[in-house]
Parts: sequence; structure tokens; C-alpha cells
Amino acid sequence: MFNGKKVAVVLPAYKAAVTLERTYREIPLEIVDEVILVDDNSPDNTVEVARQIGIPHVIQHEKNKGYGGNQKTCYAKALELNCDIVIMLHPDYQYTPKLIHAMCSIIGNGLYEVVFASRILGKGALRGGMPMYKYIANRLLTAFENILLGQKLSEYHTGYRAFSSKVLRSIDFTHNDDDFVFDNEMISQIFMNGFEIAEVTCPTKYFKEASSINFARSTKYGLGVLRVSVQHFLHKHGIKKSKLYDKPV
Repeated sequence: MFNGKKVAVVLPAYKAAVTLERTYREIPLEIVDEVILVDDNSPDNTVEVARQIGIPHVIQHEKNKGYGGNQKTCYAKALELNCDIVIMLHPDYQYTPKLIHAMCSIIGNGLYEVVFASRILGKGALRGGMPMYKYIANRLLTAFENILLGQKLSEYHTGYRAFSSKVLRSIDFTHNDDDFVFDNEMISQIFMNGFEIAEVTCPTKYFKEASSINFARSTKYGLGVLRVSVQHFLHKHGIKKSKLYDKPV
């Protein structure tokens, strides 16, 4: 619990067997009530490791549903458990769980309903080994998104995010993309519903075992980001309405 609010950490996992224990051991269980791992049909022993180290909730997809599909299961389970603060953390140890306290504090004290851990604030991304082409793409996409969404985020592409249950229940993420564009659709929905997003500086690590998408999938993701940004702009200004912003049933 944090300030009387039930806290969940959700871990969307795919081939995370090597890094999972290091990630889990740094989660501050003194304030985290539920840890939920959803394995997206990994070919390694991620599920076995999760059970061996004692993660309370382990869900395994029988078929690979994609990064977005994995998150849908994560959030649905957290809401089913009536959690008030839900923190999405990649279990590849690229992001430090030591920021969970700070992220919970921002939401738990009623300052913001959403918090992102940003690799771009400060010099965390390049210092941590982010490839230069990814850094440049991140900056260009973020600039484009800020213009069309009318925001000033330092980055839209972090894999470390915290939400209040109010936010998760206010948007219909169940119909979002099942791949990586899910994240950007969710951000667009959050802003369209009038919520603001806080950011905290986050160090990051790039190493062999850390998850990363290849150039082809990065290109597909980038095009998807551009599509969502334009879609947001058109809907916001009444030019072309989108079902992406429909309320949950």
C-alpha cells in the first residue's frame, strides 16, 4: 500500500528468463501489493523462473499476442485485483525498479494520474548505451508528436509507466493495437481524456539481454506513431472522428 492505495507492478514478459530475477529483486515489495507477470508464450523458461522466485501472479499466453496484447492482459488483471496504482515495468532490467517509490508518490499524493520514467531527461539514454539511430528517431518522433498532440513530453517511447486505476478505467485500451503502437495509442487516449502526464528522470541500460526491436519493426513502429499522431490531431479538431477515443462499454 501507498497512502492507502493498493499498488500493482505488471511485467509484460517475452524471453525475460535471464533478467527477470534481477528486476524482481529490486521491486520495493514493502509498498507493492501485487506483482503480475504475463508471459507472451516465450520460447525460454521465463514462466519457470517467475514461479521459482515467487512472483504471486503468473499468466502465460498460449499463443503470442504481441507487446500490446500482453499489456492488455496485464492491466485487466490489475483492475480485476482492484489495484489503485498500476506500474508497467519491462522485466528486461533496462529500467530500474528503484523509481517505483517516486512514481507511486506522484500518483498516490494526487499530483498526477500518470507518470512516465523518461530516458531522455538528463543524459540517461546515451550514457546507458542507446544506439544513436534510435536516439535520433526518438527525438524526431517525439517532436512530431508534441506538435500534433499539443504537449511537451520529453519522450513517448519509454517502457516504464505508472497509471491510476481511474485512467485505466476511463480509456478503452482493449481495442488498441496488439503490437508496439499500443503505447502511443494509449498516450493519445490519455491526453484526449484530459489527463496530464508527469515525467521523472530514469537511467537506462542497454545490453545483450535487454529487449530491443530490429530495424524493420522499428520502422513499422515509427510509421504507426505518425499515424496515431495525425489521427489524434484530426479527432481533436473535429476534422475526422476516430473510434480510438470511444469510452469503455
